[in-house]
Amino acid sequence: MQNKVTIIDYGMGNLRSVQKKLIRVGADAIISNDLEIISKSDKLILPGVGHFENGIKNLKELGIWDVINRRVLLDKVPILGICLGMQLMAKHSEEGNVEGLSWFDATVVKFSVKNSLKYKVPHMGWNNAVIEKKSKLFHNIPSQSMYYFVHSYHICCNSAEDVLSSTEYEYKFTSSIQKENIYGTQFHPEKSHEWGEMIFKNFMEI
Repeated sequence: MQNKVTIIDYGMGNLRSVQKKLIRVGADAIISNDLEIISKSDKLILPGVGHFENGIKNLKELGIWDVINRRVLLDKVPILGICLGMQLMAKHSEEGNVEGLSWFDATVVKFSVKNSLKYKVPHMGWNNAVIEKKSKLFHNIPSQSMYYFVHSYHICCNSAEDVLSSTEYEYKFTSSIQKENIYGTQFHPEKSHEWGEMIFKNFMEI
């Protein structure tokens, strides 16, 4: 298992809890926005909470944009996006009407619920994830395991092959994605107890 992982600090995330969970599963996890460190990491985590447009702006202003594109697309380094970090991997978001990293043929849209009394936005709390395809990220994790969510927007993939799991919140939405070395979860593994810890353990063993 390659244990060196960098949690990318671009000013948008709950980074310490991610680091704590990774250390718990035996990872050598550091938080950094140092381009040299990111360039030498075995694996990358792109967390994030907040506004899509601000996330893109910060990645570009810090010089991280070009580095992670090279590392992920050319070097094929495994990366895990969490919440906003996953959404940034899409082509476009309604939030700010801006372009994303475009690693996935996908768009990010706001929840459009009809029963707003029952289904509050943001979607906040525990919900299950139905595994849609086999992946190392969900190794030894049962389908429909529960995870913690906090989000008002969700990703819509144009290719069903990119959908790793789905979740019901009035309607079905994509709750995790994968393409080659690129992984993303809408839920927060760092807040999801046993199965979230397993997500991190599996990612570190990829």
